Amino acid sequence: MNPTLSGHTLIDSLEIGDEAFGEISRILETLRNFSISVYKDKCMKRRIAIRMRSCRCLDAAAYCNLLQQSDQELDLLKKTLTIHVSQFFRNPSMFDKLQTIALPQLFQLAEATREELRFRSLGCAGGEEAYSLGIILKEHFARELQRSPVEIYASDIDADILQAAVCAEYGEDRLKDLPDTIKERYFFPNGPRLKLSAKIREMVSFHQQNIMDVGTFQPCHMVLCRNTLIYFTRPDQEIILRGIANILPSGGILVLGKSETLVGDTRRHFTTICPVERIYRKL
Repeated sequence: MNPTLSGHTLIDSLEIGDEAFGEISRILETLRNFSISVYKDKCMKRRIAIRMRSCRCLDAAAYCNLLQQSDQELDLLKKTLTIHVSQFFRNPSMFDKLQTIALPQLFQLAEATREELRFRSLGCAGGEEAYSLGIILKEHFARELQRSPVEIYASDIDADILQAAVCAEYGEDRLKDLPDTIKERYFFPNGPRLKLSAKIREMVSFHQQNIMDVGTFQPCHMVLCRNTLIYFTRPDQEIILRGIANILPSGGILVLGKSETLVGDTRRHFTTICPVERIYRKL
């Protein structure tokens, strides 16, 4: 049995060298067809250490042995490496800008082109971001929706997270930025959790997709890619941003997280709408 250490002592003492990291990467790719090569090594090593601590493994060799023997731990590691916790209306000021600036412009575009609007949430996790967009549309753009239908696509690489997103049941912590009137209008108690109403759920479709393939996705008019790029290496950030530029039309909207920005030659494809909220328009 592994010696007992306190949680902080154990995680502070863990070191995952490049050789061990490569072996864990190989195991994931071979047994789960999941590659971590596009993600930042430092971020991935930190998350692997979290699983090592949970399993009471004192070194990377012991953890590699565990991964080769336990399907359950493989699945838990993959979930740890890919999960992105979110909440409804995370960074409310960004959603205010969408409501007052970006969405009115897109509905004007739809009026001019007579196109159905398509929006996409990348790395959607539990669906909170996509559903928040649906709530804004229902609350503030009811007349526009009658003239210009909207489809919201949400994608993530994790099938289990997507299944939870489809169920749309949340703890109170995920709704802490919602006014009480919105909670009462769009959520109802379901045991210890709150379930989102069908009129919002039916606005969003969920898809298991790899963000690295975004350039092959169906064209859309707005892409929300917030707090996702930070996990990727610089070259792969550029690949993702070029892919987003490929699926956005002229006048389309890109929203990044506050700690993210356009990199490399992707800057030439966009002009800034709101620098604080990282909202850009495709040229």
